[in-house]
Amino acid sequence: MSSTSNSVAIVGAGIIGINIGLELQRRGFAVCLYDREPLDSTARASAGNAGAFAFTDVMPLATPGIMRKAPKWLFDPLGPLSIPPQYAPKIAPWMLRFWRASWPDRFAAGVTAQSRLMAHSRDALERLVESVQGEHLLLRQGQIQLYESEAEFQATAPEWNLRREHGIPFELLDSPEAIAERQPGLSRQFTHAGYTPTWFNVVDPQTWTQHLAQTFLERGGRFEAVAVNRLGQEGNEAVLQTDQGPRRAEFAVVAAGAYSHHLSQTLGEPVPLETERGYNTTLPAGAFDLRLHLTFAGHGFVVTSNKGGVRVGGAVELGGLRRPPNYRRSDILLEKAARFMPGLDTTNGERWMGFRPSLPDSLPVLDRSAKAQRILYAFGHGHTGLTQAAGTAELIADVLTQQPPSIDLAPFRLNRFR
Repeated sequence: MSSTSNSVAIVGAGIIGINIGLELQRRGFAVCLYDREPLDSTARASAGNAGAFAFTDVMPLATPGIMRKAPKWLFDPLGPLSIPPQYAPKIAPWMLRFWRASWPDRFAAGVTAQSRLMAHSRDALERLVESVQGEHLLLRQGQIQLYESEAEFQATAPEWNLRREHGIPFELLDSPEAIAERQPGLSRQFTHAGYTPTWFNVVDPQTWTQHLAQTFLERGGRFEAVAVNRLGQEGNEAVLQTDQGPRRAEFAVVAAGAYSHHLSQTLGEPVPLETERGYNTTLPAGAFDLRLHLTFAGHGFVVTSNKGGVRVGGAVELGGLRRPPNYRRSDILLEKAARFMPGLDTTNGERWMGFRPSLPDSLPVLDRSAKAQRILYAFGHGHTGLTQAAGTAELIADVLTQQPPSIDLAPFRLNRFR
């Protein structure tokens, strides 16, 4: 792309980049997406995630007291939140920031910021769905969060109180019979639950992402399959150094997910970004009569509908970009799901692992570079990228066009890590 007036180069063609491209198109910009993967790649987290718009999920990973659990993570490589022992020294600085984010003052501020971003993203998604005629790709079924005892349920009372304070509707269920009215076929070991009716999913995240990508192209957007290696600014142009030569535009947006910090580093702006390696298994149609999104709270995984089939996934592994997948994690989740959902047909499943960009406080970076004013950052959404993509797109477009954003962006500034 040779630089022209109102041109924007977006690095990253996942769900965040595509949403930003659509929004900037709507505001009159000529947009080109750049990504080393093909536009229809299934390797991205945008393709293999649980497909949930988790607007009620306002709790960060770093909750008060969580560091008391940290030692056992190192010795449980198949647990719901684990760190491979060999990776522990490398992730230690990130874990220190994670610990600080769990302190009550930071935690409360993080929940407030996340709640505002979620509310804005929910409204932005409805605008996007109408714009791209995407209602047929949604499942508005709600979610149920399951607990195995009253004690386990009571331990989560502060989370439900926070949801109430932030206006998130829910219904609490206190018996297996009440749970079965929402979702038949679950083990009676689940005695308590919380039902959130406003939760909804896509029929398949890859189908949703491709629908948005096709709309982007039909509206005049461009895509180039190139690897971007370095960022810069020359005069009033953003410059991307790629494996096929430089690309120039009036503005550039970095939305490269788990690889974004490598690019910000080329501008001298380090970011403490780690990689949540998410695992799942997708079962074909007919595997189970699933009525809504299931969250097995004490075991760190979810079960969702996917093109008529069932996707069993979750379990965060903080292990970087280079370690090979440990698909035993997928198998463990599937084995648990079979115990919790008698009648689940676990045959003919397809396993997957993807990278999610995770910052210590569970909040993304939504900001303009301090080193190159023509370059903006939009990354670090962790496991809420699909959820917050439409809201992120509107906010980044506001920053780029110097319009007042709909929410306070101070909690999402890059300099919060300095």
